[in-house]
Amino acid sequence: MILSRPPVSAPATGSGLAPATSPGLAPAPFSARAAVLRAQPYFALLDEADLEFLSAHLVEMRYAKGEAIFLEGEPCRGLYIVREGQARIYKLSPEGREQVLRYCGAGQSFNEVAVFDGGLNPANVSASTPCHLWVVPCDLIIGMVRKRPEMAMAIIRSLGEQMRHLVSLVEDLSLRNISARLAKLLLEIASDEQLPHKLTQQEMAAQLGTVREMVARSLKQLETRGLIKIERGRIVILDRQMLEKMV
Repeated sequence: MILSRPPVSAPATGSGLAPATSPGLAPAPFSARAAVLRAQPYFALLDEADLEFLSAHLVEMRYAKGEAIFLEGEPCRGLYIVREGQARIYKLSPEGREQVLRYCGAGQSFNEVAVFDGGLNPANVSASTPCHLWVVPCDLIIGMVRKRPEMAMAIIRSLGEQMRHLVSLVEDLSLRNISARLAKLLLEIASDEQLPHKLTQQEMAAQLGTVREMVARSLKQLETRGLIKIERGRIVILDRQMLEKMV
């Protein structure tokens, strides 16, 4: 429960994933797909011929809300680009406890690590909303990097950003108490459109590395202090400055 916004589009009909070439899911023209690829940092420096080549070999997939996109330890298919919807990247303990690493929204990509180190998928990914994804196969990306070494700088920059995010996550889990982590999460969600604005307490706990009962207790404490207000399943921030000081 948090800062709800208008619902996303209705889930895809049917179960399982399906390529965009299924009936009623005609692929976009190559020129439009190439333009979308050019907007990705990895491919921004490629010429039209290279972009058209990649466009012709994309795999388009659609997933219903809650459906698994891939699992940790599976072979890597390629780089995933989110066209529509939102994907949730998370780790799962043997006891079934989740730790959300990040959310990826439209225009963002994921699974770079497995593409570039040649290993297995390092985490689980599921569709937190109905998702339309593009998958660029590993061999095509590696071949393009060899052909266009200038892509390497964009790749290094992106991996560096992901490293900073993971370092920040380790800092939160190791050095901040639950209330401070919750305050940070509330501020992030209020200011970042890529993050889901409607979460259950269980989903919040998965992001904070704790359990639902601790989230409920911390929310109550923040409300008692007058920093937030909980009404009809929504959280309203009343004192942003004090939340920032907690962080």
